[in-house]
Amino acid sequence: MSQTQRTGLIAKKLGMTRFFDTDGSHVPVTVLSLDGCTVVAQRTKARDGYSALQLGAGTRKAKNTSNAERVRFAKAQVEPKAVLTEFRVSEDALIDVGAEFTADHFVEGQRVDIQGITIGKGFAGAMKRWNFGGLRATHGVSVSHRSHGSTGNRQDPGRTFPGKKMAGHYGVETVTTLNLQVVRIDAERGLVFIRGAVPGAEGSYVKIRDAVKKAAPAGLKFPGAIKSKDAAAAPAPAAEEAPAQEGAE
Repeated sequence: MSQTQRTGLIAKKLGMTRFFDTDGSHVPVTVLSLDGCTVVAQRTKARDGYSALQLGAGTRKAKNTSNAERVRFAKAQVEPKAVLTEFRVSEDALIDVGAEFTADHFVEGQRVDIQGITIGKGFAGAMKRWNFGGLRATHGVSVSHRSHGSTGNRQDPGRTFPGKKMAGHYGVETVTTLNLQVVRIDAERGLVFIRGAVPGAEGSYVKIRDAVKKAAPAGLKFPGAIKSKDAAAAPAPAAEEAPAQEGAE
């Protein structure tokens, strides 16, 4: 790997809301939650031939997890995760198994690439699916105004080529949107606010990584922003007892 590359994160899409800038302008944002994004496994060049981190997010009941997966999570001392994915990283960006990420892995104003699975629309016509213009509204066209027209050729080759844009299943595709802007970070609640829309339905999981076509901003934590084990294990402060009032029975 020619340059240092940090790991991305898995986040859950909660929905959209809006902010108002200092000048009063309206900023639509998508709210993403890290949902316990944790390192589950490492991939090293010595053992696997490449460097990567396997991350997991969400929770899954043990009864819905296969025995092999339960053993693997137990060895990593990590609770079963709902989703797993790998991020290629440079060798100096490997992070210990069990480390949990925080939202300040990214910084405000940073550009990121987000990958998700688009919302399924079912069977759709060519106008909705491919933005076709449709047929004429007159001059002999009846009933089939929204059809896509001819799909074939002449006697030679006498067939419709594979990949022809036609009506069919629309959505449920893996899409990556580049150079989205991080508007705000809420590290305490594990939230990342992204300007504009993000591919995927509410409740789905998306992958966030540093933008590949933009320079990394200053202030990024390397190899990543990890939750402190001491802070996670620290007990809650005990409430101070109120002093007894004199004369009270």
